Amino acid sequence: MRAVCLALMLSILAPVAARADPIPLSVASSGSGFKMSGATVGSAIDLGTVLMPNVSSIGDILISGFHNNTDVVVSFMLEGLGKFDTLRLELFNPPGTNNNEELAGQAVGLPTGYSSSNNLDALSFAQDSGLERSAIFAGGAATVFADEYTHRGDILIFSGLGGAESARVTFAIRNGMRFFGKGSDMPFLLRISAADPIAAPEPASMVLLGTGLAALIAARRRRAGSNQPASAGC
Repeated sequence: MRAVCLALMLSILAPVAARADPIPLSVASSGSGFKMSGATVGSAIDLGTVLMPNVSSIGDILISGFHNNTDVVVSFMLEGLGKFDTLRLELFNPPGTNNNEELAGQAVGLPTGYSSSNNLDALSFAQDSGLERSAIFAGGAATVFADEYTHRGDILIFSGLGGAESARVTFAIRNGMRFFGKGSDMPFLLRISAADPIAAPEPASMVLLGTGLAALIAARRRRAGSNQPASAGC
């Protein structure tokens, strides 16, 4: 009898354990070659490989099942570098949250039905949490800039990626959103976009470079000529 009761208890509890803390995510929209593959979800979110081959590459990631008042670490391997220098991340709130005010100075091009965060920071990159935020590549690391205390939005920028072939990007998201004062697991958007193309040398700079190389070659030829032994006279 005890064995039967134990079996019944396990059959009731097992489905609950199986569906604990799900964090579904998907690509809601993308453009200019943006692709995401191999994402996995656990105590942290690994977006797998994110391919961004162009300076205008952009993708909106839909994340849900993320409980209130929690931090989650997000990471991904950024591939396709070579045409841009700066990676921009931004968070967008669903309608009806405590962080859903449309305020002057917010960025244009917001996703339909979403707004950018304001300085209430109900949804943020956890700027004061001390959690890691980095973009590391062979031979160096990106410079990090966060803007979470203005009404412009919750923005995280990694600059100095020019010349890298790939980079491991890591940061944290804090969810403090509430829906009319009630707890929720509402979906929100993480936008990943490229910016700031790698600057090509200006035409004037190319002329100066060419002139300098020509002068260097001429100087070497003169030195080589002066080192030749003088021919004997008849």
